[in-house]
Amino acid sequence: MDYSRIPSPCYVLDERAFRRNLSLIKSVADRAEVEIILAFKAFAMWSVFPIVREYVKSSTASSLAEARLAFEEMGSPAHTYGPAYTDAEFPEIMKLSSYITFNSLTQFEKFYPQTIGKNKSCGLRVNPEFSVVETDLYNPGMPGSRLGVVADLLGEKLPEGIEGLHVHTLCENNSYDLEKLLEVMETKFGKYFSQIKWLNLGGGHLMTHADYDVEHLIAVLKKFKAKYPHLHVILEPGSAFAWQTGVLLSTVLDVVENRDIKTAMLDVSFSCHMPDCLEMPYKPKITGATDAVEGKPTYRMGGNSCLSGDYYGDWSFDRELKVGDRIIFEDMIHYTMVKTTMFNGVSHPSIGIWTKENEFKLIRRFGYEDYKNRMS
Repeated sequence: MDYSRIPSPCYVLDERAFRRNLSLIKSVADRAEVEIILAFKAFAMWSVFPIVREYVKSSTASSLAEARLAFEEMGSPAHTYGPAYTDAEFPEIMKLSSYITFNSLTQFEKFYPQTIGKNKSCGLRVNPEFSVVETDLYNPGMPGSRLGVVADLLGEKLPEGIEGLHVHTLCENNSYDLEKLLEVMETKFGKYFSQIKWLNLGGGHLMTHADYDVEHLIAVLKKFKAKYPHLHVILEPGSAFAWQTGVLLSTVLDVVENRDIKTAMLDVSFSCHMPDCLEMPYKPKITGATDAVEGKPTYRMGGNSCLSGDYYGDWSFDRELKVGDRIIFEDMIHYTMVKTTMFNGVSHPSIGIWTKENEFKLIRRFGYEDYKNRMS
């Protein structure tokens, strides 16, 4: 990319990298004979949905807004799962969805009657009480989790009307973790497999990561499908679609020093624009920088909100930073744009695409009206 042609700050999607991921995902779906759909909670850049539809036809939603985006912009009804549906929103969610998964038996009992005769396939999210995710904030299988029904609450037979089971316990994990999950699912919920038509294995399948064993994934899925040929298997990764497909471009506005700590003050915010860095926590790569190296120019990166903790660091560079230098945060497309805020009214990064024709296309600028219209 020619970063000099891009306004700062800006999220930039690399179309070629994006298409590589999509091609791999489609290959897995075709070879393993499963359905893979896009999870909006990780990537909802609807301006590129026409590209997505060349490879993947459906998507998963976790709210009314996401279900509407699926219906209007992906052009297909959503596979919808919500932690809790409301009386006001459920009728519209039902219209916009083909699959509807309920988080609890009480929610199923309450809303299922509305779906009868409406050609909707209803499912139940189950909790296998198993996870390899170490950060509780992202761990649906943690003790006491509010997400999904544990096996002890189900009898020998699923309630009439449940056609599928949904499980989601992974977070950017590998195929060997999925293999363990399937073993636990068979042990705890296998007796229900003959009673259902589909099994949704949720997200967290980071199949586009360079170290992911794609052949093992396909083998695992084929083995499971051979054992339960009647089951339609669905995967709904999010990060895998946009993994390593773009950057957040920013600019140094000032350099401040306090007690021998130098901070490069940027036109972006960790709190507002890169929240996973503070929540996970997760240290992103910066193009041309390394982790701190003694003797080299070393800086924290400081965000442009007034939150005292809006910084991360440290990184070392080959030369001193100066005002006007570009700072490129790598791999900032998944779970970034969908989680941003306008706290402090700080300037929100634009959104653009570096096209396969090697040109920059500005998709959206944000301004005062965007901030104002979020208030009342």
